Amino acid sequence: MADLLNTSISGLLAFQRALDVTSHNITNANTPGYSRQLPDFQTRTPQFLGGNWIGSGADVAAVNRAYDNFLADQARTASSAYSQSNTYATQAARISNLFGDSTTGLSATMQKFVNSLQSVADAPNSTAARQTMLSQAGSLVERLKAYDSSLKSLDSQVNASISSEADSITSLAKGIADLNKQIASGYAQTGQAPNDLLDQRDRLIDQLSTHVNVNVVKTDDNQLNVFIGNGQPLVVGNDPAKVVATSDPYDPTRKRLAVQSSVGTIDITGSLSGGTLGGILSFRSDMLDPARNTIGKISVALADVMNEQHNAGMDLNGNMGGDFFSVGDVAVRAHANNTGNSSATVTRTDTGALTNSDYILTNTAGGWSLRRTDTGATVPMTGTGTAGDPFVADGLSIVVSGTANVGDSLKILPTSSAVSSMQVLITDPAEVAAAAPIVGQAGTGNQGNGTISAGEVLNPTNPALRTSATITFTSATTYTVSGDPTVYTYTAGSNIDANGWRVQISGSPVAGDTFTVSDNSNGSGDNRNMQLLSGLMNEPVMNNGTVSLSQSIGQFVGDIGVKTNAAQVTAAAQKVVAEEATESMQAVSGVNLDEEAANLLRYQQAYMAISQMIRVADSCFQSVLQATRG
Repeated sequence: MADLLNTSISGLLAFQRALDVTSHNITNANTPGYSRQLPDFQTRTPQFLGGNWIGSGADVAAVNRAYDNFLADQARTASSAYSQSNTYATQAARISNLFGDSTTGLSATMQKFVNSLQSVADAPNSTAARQTMLSQAGSLVERLKAYDSSLKSLDSQVNASISSEADSITSLAKGIADLNKQIASGYAQTGQAPNDLLDQRDRLIDQLSTHVNVNVVKTDDNQLNVFIGNGQPLVVGNDPAKVVATSDPYDPTRKRLAVQSSVGTIDITGSLSGGTLGGILSFRSDMLDPARNTIGKISVALADVMNEQHNAGMDLNGNMGGDFFSVGDVAVRAHANNTGNSSATVTRTDTGALTNSDYILTNTAGGWSLRRTDTGATVPMTGTGTAGDPFVADGLSIVVSGTANVGDSLKILPTSSAVSSMQVLITDPAEVAAAAPIVGQAGTGNQGNGTISAGEVLNPTNPALRTSATITFTSATTYTVSGDPTVYTYTAGSNIDANGWRVQISGSPVAGDTFTVSDNSNGSGDNRNMQLLSGLMNEPVMNNGTVSLSQSIGQFVGDIGVKTNAAQVTAAAQKVVAEEATESMQAVSGVNLDEEAANLLRYQQAYMAISQMIRVADSCFQSVLQATRG
């Protein structure tokens, strides 16, 4: 009867353990990260009695987690991808709303300014129209500055988020390392899995994956090594690294990321992906920085074409027009680790050749080299970098001074600083140069039927621009221009250029006919220059003369809208993937209360049945005792 008793007691203890596990599962049904646990029943070693192997009962050999590493990796990857896309989409929507608003957006604001230019062209003598134009110009500048300020604010928020993410990742890494140590100790002491500690560690890794994409490698002592970026170790055994926000070497206000470990400090900004941090960094490089540069480029192009044309006009006082807008200069920043004292003076020489990129100018063993920051592509340069022969590349003139050692570098920001100091330089409505300073007229005694155009200005700085000049036809097919002895051949409608102006004569003049190009000082009602100013938005002045300002603005706003919509669609799709991956994981690891209730009932009945076996064993044993007392 002793064997029957021992067998029953083993079953009693085994099912008591199973009831404990079931109770633990039910209690933690709503505990985040908890994996349901399963008792692993195993028969005891049988005894050989009476020529037969007789069973000796059962034990709970182990309590195992219902956990699938493959599903767990899938869930982490999906969660990381969703966190990145959702963060990117959320931030992108802010830029899209900023520029795409139908009332305060970039297109609407620019159109209001263009409409005010046309109003002056329709009524060039109207002081009210001129004042409205200046007011709209001021509103345009303020709106551009507001855009720039909002983008700077977003950049500051990105920097703050990077610092916060670095702290969170460091904290999670420390927690994982501490649990690695406890788990290794638990295995070493008992040989059994400390399931609750494993759950806690996996939960921390799951949380880490929402911040940044991670790779996990299991070691022989059941610890987990965690890697981020391009394989930079974040946790190795019980040794955590520290992720810190560092200052950009070209801009102390701009944050980057580095891993500090026992082997040194490694910058990982360019290699991170996934999670909230990956979304923030992608947003900064793909949308925020290009948006700031594009707004700057549009502002530079606007100021350039407006100034050029306004300088070619005449105001109500009879004076030549001056610059209409001013913008900020090109910014140049030296690398913090430069060992020389080199600097550079960079000016914009060709607005149409400007790009949306910043540049790194590096001194190499073979001389200075220029590359784009957005693509890393090397940009060819002409010149030697001196004041007399500057480097020329992508619409920039670069003069290098000082002494540079090999490896020293400078960052060139062609357009991002243009908006912050932008101003309207014309404040008096009378100084709006709506008129053209010259006018072409046919002689009153002409015998032919030739007609002359009103004229346009080619070079407003020509000292003879407003000096009266006469075109005299020496024959029906030849003419001269006063002050120039050359006899020119006449072709109807062809350009006649002199003294910084251009006219066209059409028809059939005869010998002796004259045409005069003279000062238009009495032409206060002239609107020719304002017509040209109002049409500048449609002139191809950007992207090497292939895109107009209006098209550039439309492309910019449209591109932001497309990117934002794509990001939102991607985020919605990634959310579905993440939810499905989580559900698949929960199907394996989650606690099902109905299943646990069934287990509870099953284990309880088995426990009660084995209790009866113990009672039977006791009754049989007592019968034997009574019989032997005889």
